[in-house]
Amino acid sequence: MRLDKFLKVSRLIKRRTVANEACDAGRVMVNGRPAKASVQVKQGDVIEIGFGTKTVKVEVVDVQETTKKEQAKDLFKYL
Repeated sequence: MRLDKFLKVSRLIKRRTVANEACDAGRVMVNGRPAKASVQVKQGDVIEIGFGTKTVKVEVVDVQETTKKEQAKDLFKYL
């Protein structure tokens, strides 16, 4: 699954266009490397997102095309 879609489905970022812009600005890292929106995400990947002064670091636990709001938090775990 594409990185921008995973960020939207997991609700780490609300909209896919915002996720796309964050990737273009270099604020998203996958496994320690700056990532484009088209990077394929799989289980075990570590995603780091910079929100201003705060950084969120998560590990991908599951990848699903769609999910309900209650199940979105099960797609990743905070590190």
